[in-house]
Amino acid sequence: MLDMVKKIDTKKTGIFAAGVLFGTAGIRLLSGGDAKKVYTYCTAAALRAKECIMDTVSRIQENAEDIYAEAVQMNEERAAGETEFEDEGSLKEERGNGKEEEI
Repeated sequence: MLDMVKKIDTKKTGIFAAGVLFGTAGIRLLSGGDAKKVYTYCTAAALRAKECIMDTVSRIQENAEDIYAEAVQMNEERAAGETEFEDEGSLKEERGNGKEEEI
């Protein structure tokens, strides 16, 4: 029996006991009333940050939608302008002598 007691490593046992002690103390600290206040303040700050970020995201999304709408309108206007030039080209007819005349 005395041999078993001699085989116990006191350093490792001490480290284990200290870990249990700090773990128990940590749980008591984390579940206390003061800790609850800290958690409440941190959660409130996170919610404010989330609201600020969501406002910024909404503004960026609205700007992106406006840019997209303007780009589509520009492309439609450009396409309409190109069809006008194509229509003018179809009004010209080549004559047999190689000259173009407008009808």
